[in-house]
Amino acid sequence: MKFTTVLELSGKSATGIRVPEEVVAGLGPGKRHAIRVTIAGHTYRSSVAPYRGAYMIALSAENREQAGVAAGDEIEVDVELDTEPRVVEVPADFAAALDDQPGARAAFGALSYSNQRAHVLAIEGAKTPETRRRRIDAARAALAPAAPSP
Repeated sequence: MKFTTVLELSGKSATGIRVPEEVVAGLGPGKRHAIRVTIAGHTYRSSVAPYRGAYMIALSAENREQAGVAAGDEIEVDVELDTEPRVVEVPADFAAALDDQPGARAAFGALSYSNQRAHVLAIEGAKTPETRRRRIDAARAALAPAAPSP
């Protein structure tokens, strides 16, 4: 489903796409939908969800750059339901750390796609090996099963 809108700025740098209600209705029942978004020939996976009284799609700085758009631009947007499974590729060093911590791999697997992705993006965004190691250790600790209460 195609529509034209203005790319909105929220805060200092967050941008989003306001989705007309008829487009959301065309996606099917529910308020949150996994979608594929195409802007200026660039396609990415996202979701449409209610935000501050409107239906919105987030548009990251990376996706804005790849589509060649900026806040305030009038853009043509094409959305379609994304029915493919969402799988996060776990870096080898993080996978090994998860496997070394009893229950951490299962806890990671139980997280939503978005939460799994947040852990991996934080790790992959580290600029030094030391920071990467600290982020892996922090993620593994957060995923460790709680010890039973005495």
